Amino acid sequence: MKVIFFGTPKFAAETLAFLLDNKINIVAVVTKPDRPQGRSREPVPTPVKKTLLSLSPSIPLFQPEIVSEADFAPTLTAFDADLFVVVAYGEILRQHLLDMPHLACINVHYSLLPKYRGAAPIQQAILNGETETGISIIHMVKKMDAGDIIKMTHVPIGENTTFGELGEQLCVSGCQAILEVLREYETGSTPDHYAQDEQQITFAKKIELEDCQIDWQKPASFIHNLVRGVNPEPGAWCIVNIKGENKRLKIKQTRLIKDISGTPGSILSYGKEGFVVSCSAGAIEILELQLEGKKPMHSLEFTRGIQVTFQSSKS
Repeated sequence: MKVIFFGTPKFAAETLAFLLDNKINIVAVVTKPDRPQGRSREPVPTPVKKTLLSLSPSIPLFQPEIVSEADFAPTLTAFDADLFVVVAYGEILRQHLLDMPHLACINVHYSLLPKYRGAAPIQQAILNGETETGISIIHMVKKMDAGDIIKMTHVPIGENTTFGELGEQLCVSGCQAILEVLREYETGSTPDHYAQDEQQITFAKKIELEDCQIDWQKPASFIHNLVRGVNPEPGAWCIVNIKGENKRLKIKQTRLIKDISGTPGSILSYGKEGFVVSCSAGAIEILELQLEGKKPMHSLEFTRGIQVTFQSSKS
């Protein structure tokens, strides 16, 4: 059984490594082009590219700017693939690509579909205070994340679980789930599948930087979910005034405190682990933060010897 793997970020790279380690016959890999990053603007390869070159450099690698361009189709057709496996590739595949493999084009999606279709299912589940999410292995169709469900696994979300932590848990679950599906295809059988419930659809839009600004007029639970839902990236942030100058401050770790309140944005107390900031309902203890241009630090190091004023709401 010949498989072409499509993927780009870290989770996809870990899935690729897992499948290679389990002897899945991956005949080609497609990832996004190298992109300029950092101050040097030097092109940086995707995590999937790095993983493939490290583990199996003999497998053909392709990095089309637009995968669905007609002139790239013959390149894929030549591999005579049985399956396409897509994990966070970063581009919608058009119908002529979905029809190309002999058996199916299948996708690993990081939510319990039909909830959280879209680009940011892990982050949005945390932002919304969900206590459970999971993995859906689906047949790919033209409509985004709308195909039949082949396999689903459930993963709990802890009160303080971050996007990065949950992503790792889901990646482990997803690796095992996709391997089980591929093993079933290898036996010559077609896995059972069922349609999604169209009445239960919700969407997970991409997280933009402006979505990550903290508004202290919001409830503490909302802010706590925001901080952990965008940690490590892009990171929740707010504006603070230090010695008369406004600066951007990333809040990296918090603890929810429900039984205390005060003027939103005011520092209520200092403890052994951090300082407590009031919200519209409840408060949060800030444990770790990062001032623009500085390294991450313990919150008490930040406040030692200086007076800090939080901007109470978005500008």
